[in-house]
Formats: sequence, C-alpha cells, structure tokens
Amino acid sequence: MKLNTQNPKLKVLVTGGAGFIGSALVRYLINNTNHSVVNVDKLTYAGNTLSILNVSKNSRYAFEKVDICNAGELNQVFNRHKPDIVMHLAAESHVDRSIKDPDAFIKTNFTGTYILLEEARKYWTGIKAAKKENFRFHHISTDEVYGDLPHPDDKLGELPFFTEESPYAPSSPYSASKASSDHLVRAWFRTYGLPILITNCSNNYGPYHHPEKLIPLTILNALKGERIPIYSKGNQIRDWLFVEDHVKALLLVAIEGKVGETYNIGGFNEKRNIEVVKTICKILEELSPVNESLLKISNYEDLIIFVNDRPGHDRRYAIDASKIQKELGWAPTETFESGIRKTIKWYLENKPWCEKIKNGPY
Repeated sequence: MKLNTQNPKLKVLVTGGAGFIGSALVRYLINNTNHSVVNVDKLTYAGNTLSILNVSKNSRYAFEKVDICNAGELNQVFNRHKPDIVMHLAAESHVDRSIKDPDAFIKTNFTGTYILLEEARKYWTGIKAAKKENFRFHHISTDEVYGDLPHPDDKLGELPFFTEESPYAPSSPYSASKASSDHLVRAWFRTYGLPILITNCSNNYGPYHHPEKLIPLTILNALKGERIPIYSKGNQIRDWLFVEDHVKALLLVAIEGKVGETYNIGGFNEKRNIEVVKTICKILEELSPVNESLLKISNYEDLIIFVNDRPGHDRRYAIDASKIQKELGWAPTETFESGIRKTIKWYLENKPWCEKIKNGPY
C-alpha cells in the first residue's frame, strides 16, 4: 500500500540530517516540498550544521541533537514531534575508519538502528489508526552489503550487477555493520509488522561531501598542491550517483514504495577510481589552472601517487536500478560528467566550508 499522498504536508524525521546525504535530503525537503523536517543528529566529526544553515531558520525545520543510541531521548523526540515518516541515514560510513575502529561502527550502525527501530515501533503501536496505517520507516543503506562483483580485468565475459536479490557478502566492518542493520529492519517488518522500506545505493558524490572521501579529497588536495593518494593502481570500479538524484529517489520510495520492499538506487556510471581522479584533474585544469610557480607542478595529475591497497578492498560495485525505474519511474538526471563538474564548481566556490568542516563538528 502506498502512503496517503493526499496529505501534502507530512512530518519527516531524518536521522543523520547533518551528514552528507542526510543534509542533501533535508535541504531538498525544505526547499522543494511542503513537508516538515525533524533533523536528529549527534553531530560527530562528519555531521555539520553548516551543511543545513540555509534552511535552519525555516518554520518547517526542527533540529534535535540526539544520539540514536539514546533510547530515552529518541522516545522524547517521537512523542514531541509525532512524525509520519522516519528516514534513517545516521551511520558511520568511512571504510578506512571502520578498519581502524570497528567498535564505533557496530555501536552506531547496528545497535543504534536497533534502538531506533524499537522506539519507532513503540511510537507506531500507540498512534491512531489512520496515522498508523500511513506511517513508514525508511532505512537507507549501501550497495557495499553485497560485497564485490567480477571485474572487467578478469575477462570473464558479460559482467553481472547487484540486484535486490543479490546475496549479502560484506567485506569490511563498515559494510558488515550496515548489512546487519538491514537484517534488523527486515526482521522488525516480518516479526512486528513495522511498515519498513529499504534502499541500497551506490557511491554518492556532490556538494557538502566530507573532505576525507575520494572526490572532495582529490579536489582539495589538488588545489593545495598536495599529493593525491590512490589505492593500488586505482582500478577499483564504483557506480557513481549524484547526491541530489539520490535524495529525490529516497523521498519517492518513502512515499510511493511498497511496504517491505527493497529498492536499489544507482547512477549508471561505472568508473575506475583512477579515471575519476584524472577527470577531476582535467576539469580543474580548465576551471582553476595550475599556478606552476606556486605549486611546483605542471598539471594536477603530477600530484597522483599510488599507495598500498587497504585490507579487503572490494574491486567492483555496480547496481541494477531497473526495479525503481519500472515500479516508481525514477531515473538519475545527472551524468557523471555533468555531476562532477557541478561538484568541482561547488568546492571552488565554497572553500571556507571545507576549512571549517575539517575542524568540526559545528
């Protein structure tokens, strides 16, 4: 059953709404819909209120600095705001950090999801029939739960894609913690009937992305004349999805998706990491040419260095997004070429944000 879309003013509780994808969702909801937003965020290093500054004064926006592992505070949030939809994005998400400190990932991604599910279930159980029927819990996950796929360098012929039926085979503490949380969400649907939806997305990129990630790291290091590190030979393949396309898909699933279903969201943009980095360098040459006397290089590609690969590094991700296309009519509007150019321009125009977020949270 679809959500009752006759109500144009829903209240959406977004966890992790000061993070990269979460803040993009919050900005989209406030700037492009009539819905209200309750942003629940702990404000770790990756959460930054600067990313939602331009909507923070809107009367349809509320912020709650709450850790999703705190059941008591979550209970108060549910009772105070009475949401129609929960969109759960709060998560530790950096693979390298998960290798160094898996504990934080298990606490937030697994235990935090369990606590949020329980508080959502208690709230849902106690609300009136019409509101209860239309309530949704949308869990936002990753394609990394599926492990990795055959790589074209293996020369095995036609290459497969991740589908909603792909078996789970996570490789890192991060992806294992997300896979575990996916299983919890499905169990709360099967056991308790909580009306859930799950989406698994490919690699996102775009404005407000934390500088530790590949694309913003490449942009910012290049502009400063610092080395651009790439694991191994940079042949790992990812499917790149512009963040604004992603959040449009998320809201569509939350409102139009079938309860209990999973939808894979991909950008149809498979690129090797080395190709991504060289594309960024090329566009930067056009938009912000190298100052050879200052940086002591002739072009940005001179900054590329290859470093030892990280443990368990997945070689290829690629999503088959035909289900969300056929059932809900979604497709990305940005190509990688158009999206990466927009992203680079944003970072060139917002250097103060980049410097401040490194010293966050705010």
